[in-house]
Amino acid sequence: MSADDELQMTIIEHLMELRERIIKAGLALLGGMFIGVFFARRFLELLVAPLGPEGRIQSLKPAENIIVFFKVALILGVVLAMPVIFYQFMAFVAPGLTKEEKRALLRIVPAATFLFALGVGFGAFVILPFTLGYLQSFLSDIIQPDYSVDYYIAFVTNFTLAIGGAFETPLVIAFLARLGFVSPDGLRRSRRYAIVIIAILAAVITPTPDPFNMMLVMAPLLLLYEFGIILARLTYRPRPS
Repeated sequence: MSADDELQMTIIEHLMELRERIIKAGLALLGGMFIGVFFARRFLELLVAPLGPEGRIQSLKPAENIIVFFKVALILGVVLAMPVIFYQFMAFVAPGLTKEEKRALLRIVPAATFLFALGVGFGAFVILPFTLGYLQSFLSDIIQPDYSVDYYIAFVTNFTLAIGGAFETPLVIAFLARLGFVSPDGLRRSRRYAIVIIAILAAVITPTPDPFNMMLVMAPLLLLYEFGIILARLTYRPRPS
């Protein structure tokens, strides 16, 4: 067999593995969404609450309410399915794990779920009220802030899921350190670059130009990076030369 044939088989094998892991993650997401349906109404009420008495939300299309309901269920489904999604992702990007490394990854999974849920909650109930307050007050003497429910929930969904994903930073760092791809010393030396990247990420996540909301996002991400360095010290193993 030629080298090209071997390379082609390797690519096909990786694509097949990717397909299997996407299917498993998708099934977990569907299961989580099914459970989320039973709590979607209450969670929707919590997401709309930051608008306050001055903000209004309305439905502009006949099926918009149903679409929004399932979007909210999807948010809950992602949170509930995060253990499987995180495991499938990490197992794919780091193939050839030993039994010990797989056990270590399984121990990380519950923490990944907790951090993702914490990030979603932090985004929805801490940052979002400040963000909406700023957006509603901007040119409020000229423009009445009436929002489409579909657009509002899409905005909240993207916002909270992005912060939830960012909260996984320390576990990703710890797992990469376990595999020897990053080291505690290297992470410390890269701190200044990490601050710049986190600042850019916070600016992208935060939909307002004011520095206060940006700092609300930056502060926990910087703390999570430092926490990731601490975890890296505990998990780091040099790669065999």
